[in-house]
Amino acid sequence: MLLGLVGKPSAGKSTFFKACTLANAAVAAYPFTTIKPNRGIGYVKIKCIDEEFNVQCNPREGYCLNHWRFVPVQILDVAGLVPGAHQGKGLGNQFLDDLRQADAFLHVVDLSGTSDSEGKPTENHDVRKDISFLEEELDLWFLGIMEKVWRSFSRKTSSEKVPLHEAIVKQFSGLNIKEKEVKEAILKSGLNAGKVDRWNREDLLRFVKLLRKLSKPSIIIANKCDHPKAEENLKIIKERFPDLIIIPCSAEAELVLREASKEKLIEYIPGEDHFEIINEAKLNEKQLKALKFIDEKVLKVYGSSGVQNVLNKVLFDLLHYIAVFPAGAHKLADSKGNILPDCFLVPNGTTALEFAYRIHSDLGNNFVKAINAKTKQVVGKDYILKNRDGIEIVT
Repeated sequence: MLLGLVGKPSAGKSTFFKACTLANAAVAAYPFTTIKPNRGIGYVKIKCIDEEFNVQCNPREGYCLNHWRFVPVQILDVAGLVPGAHQGKGLGNQFLDDLRQADAFLHVVDLSGTSDSEGKPTENHDVRKDISFLEEELDLWFLGIMEKVWRSFSRKTSSEKVPLHEAIVKQFSGLNIKEKEVKEAILKSGLNAGKVDRWNREDLLRFVKLLRKLSKPSIIIANKCDHPKAEENLKIIKERFPDLIIIPCSAEAELVLREASKEKLIEYIPGEDHFEIINEAKLNEKQLKALKFIDEKVLKVYGSSGVQNVLNKVLFDLLHYIAVFPAGAHKLADSKGNILPDCFLVPNGTTALEFAYRIHSDLGNNFVKAINAKTKQVVGKDYILKNRDGIEIVT
């Protein structure tokens, strides 16, 4: 699972990345602070099943706080994109190319309106333009990839009677696009799949727009939600883009909270609407003031900083994944005594047999049955897994 952070320069992408990962990313208030992509690990948050068994888990990857399990996902932070990026402006082609394998895009938007489309300081910038131009750049990026080969591609597909969806999956193989996404895009476009040699540029653009939205869906991170103009701008973009998932967020607030928690100055669970100061003696007046501001202007207003909400929304609502635990029906620990060491993120609709193969090919090849660790019931290979299932594979 790879999530790609996109947005114009100075929107707060690197701050969001650092808040998610606590990785050493360069953060500064000027364009193109990031040139080479940063790759790190963020975490989605689910209620761990260990509490239902009255035990404490020992994760092999990720961590668990108060029975909240944090499961790792990869995050890629690329340099800011500007209008004309698909044509190479601001090294846009290079940065877009970095995003080829992303499963979804996290689009960071500067809700304060204090930076223009190129990330330069300004006042009262129309935030709607930042969403529109980036959506357009991503669509034109897809179009450019297809247009390079379209004439020969369409003729070959028509003459050799190759199914269009198969040919397109092959053509877009470097973009991690699935066959079902191509089929759905063809169907929704209303275009004649049997006469692709007659598609014009407008037809092709209509098709790739649908394909991009299906294969690399976006969520809008309305960053800097604590700015005085934020509430007004949030309302404006929600009205303009009713079909997009828009999450108010303060990446800077989350970064402060996570770093303070790491230093054991506060107790804080990512995604919560509160924190507790546990070492006030080590906090100076400026730090105490900052924490009070975060509490009053972010957490009490929005219910969280938004960072954890973004990751969970992307995985569970946008990409429709579920979390499943390999768990013995009578023994929750592995051979080393680690309790519930693993948690896998799998697409909704995954069967018990598919899950067995996801863990290890030998488990899939030698599958006999599965057992639901919570109910102790035996289930077959076609059992559709549910979120937070504990499943033992019997071979």
